[in-house]
Amino acid sequence: MNSFARFLLAGCLTAAAGAAHADDADFLRSFQGNFAGKGIVKVTTEAPTVNVSCTFNSDATSTSLSLDGKCRGLVVVTRAISADLKSSGAKYTGVYVGSRTGPAQLSGSRSGNAINLGISWAKEVNGDRRARLTVEKTDSNGMRLTVTDVDPKTGKTVITSRIDLTRT
Repeated sequence: MNSFARFLLAGCLTAAAGAAHADDADFLRSFQGNFAGKGIVKVTTEAPTVNVSCTFNSDATSTSLSLDGKCRGLVVVTRAISADLKSSGAKYTGVYVGSRTGPAQLSGSRSGNAINLGISWAKEVNGDRRARLTVEKTDSNGMRLTVTDVDPKTGKTVITSRIDLTRT
């Protein structure tokens, strides 16, 4: 490959990387605002499902997303929930707070309208310390937070929480 072709290829790759970063920045900023909604939560894969009502404040910049909220279930039980994510190129890392096991580490990447994250719990949950969190943009004013885990008895993936939120 001649030097001009290499230069042109390098320029195209740099421009594509810049466009992807700008796209991620706009995507993250689209989560800015206050949200409210309902969903379900299971403490373990075998536990009964609890209906919850939630409110979240979302602070978003071109390289970060911070969700800070509360969910109420069974009329009197309230739990504070938060997630702080930072993006670096195509990678996302952060911390989730709200589990009874303590702060959990998050890492993953964006795919389309969703950030798909692996969760590393502080202690074992459902037989291991791994689960998945998806932060999904459902439309211009909505998002869905979904946590899935593997049932240790069946090996099947189980939704342990799904919360649908709308901008208020």
